[in-house]
Amino acid sequence: MHGPDPLNPHPMAAFPQVGFLRPLVKNPRIVVGDYTYYDDPDGPEHFESRCVLYHFPFIGDRLVIGRYCALARGVKFIMNGANHALGGFSTYPFGIFGGGWERAQLGGSDLQTRGDTVLGHDVWIGYDALVLPGVNIGHGAIVAARAVVTRDVAPYAVVGGNPAQVIKRRFDDATVARLLAIAWWNWPPEKVTRHLEAITGGEIAALERAADAG
Repeated sequence: MHGPDPLNPHPMAAFPQVGFLRPLVKNPRIVVGDYTYYDDPDGPEHFESRCVLYHFPFIGDRLVIGRYCALARGVKFIMNGANHALGGFSTYPFGIFGGGWERAQLGGSDLQTRGDTVLGHDVWIGYDALVLPGVNIGHGAIVAARAVVTRDVAPYAVVGGNPAQVIKRRFDDATVARLLAIAWWNWPPEKVTRHLEAITGGEIAALERAADAG
């Protein structure tokens, strides 16, 4: 055996609250890697509607989540559709309501999008954390429960608070560079299975040997 089926939406039969997101998400603008899961007693199948907010198709932004990510209950991704124009005296979106207010959209707008929201691989996001539009969270990062992430997070950083600040780095810079070079999350499942002890252990040299071993 080489791990669970990444296309099984409920890989833990006794715990249906845990679901692999790739087979559950239907929106083509939400891209989720293999083995990334969402844990919610109300059902992981509600991730798209409850956790990805203001994701309007006319905006065109994407939520991209890597492989082997762990998302706790109540995680929220605020997408670019939540932004309001700031160039005028009012931020109220008159134009979307019609009834003669459509002309408020004429003449251009300073409404700016911040691009795609991207989570790297092996990212852990805690309970009720909030991620704002256009944020890039690096590989191996940890976001604490109820953190509000307003800016990019470096690989293997631990962030928390509102706005989220770096609490610590999980490893020193040299080790982070070696981990990023190894990129075990890109290995085929068979290789991940063979070298689980090295991946979950804390010895970088052992992981490098596993990478070379094939």
